[in-house]
Amino acid sequence: MSNTILLPDGWQRPRGFSHGIKARGETVFTGGIVGWDAQERFVGPDMVSQFEQILRNTVAVLATGGARPEHIVRMTWYVTDRDEYSANLAAIGAAYRTHIGRHFPAMAVVQVAGLIEPAARIEIETTAVIPDTETGA
Repeated sequence: MSNTILLPDGWQRPRGFSHGIKARGETVFTGGIVGWDAQERFVGPDMVSQFEQILRNTVAVLATGGARPEHIVRMTWYVTDRDEYSANLAAIGAAYRTHIGRHFPAMAVVQVAGLIEPAARIEIETTAVIPDTETGA
């Protein structure tokens, strides 16, 4: 894979994310994905169940574009409750490792006042880059 994690000299290696990624290849973007199923029914009222469904949905959308979880270079997470997010970090981390693995792209987590879908507790946008070596470019 030709994506490179960027870590300036002397910086501590972050846990669970990267400060930056250098990538070259074909880009795949997702919109804001929420925790509902293919029939647009939320899988649960809590952040953890919605988060796990978001990851399933994200992997499915990326696969449709030819990308895999290890091609993810950036994620932006929008959460409606920072305390709920913080209280569930272990479960969120476990779900992440199940669906994405131990691949940690550049990430931001932002608390928002609300999301357009009133039942949504979390929404995630993802960018993936399929390296040139895999696209034949």
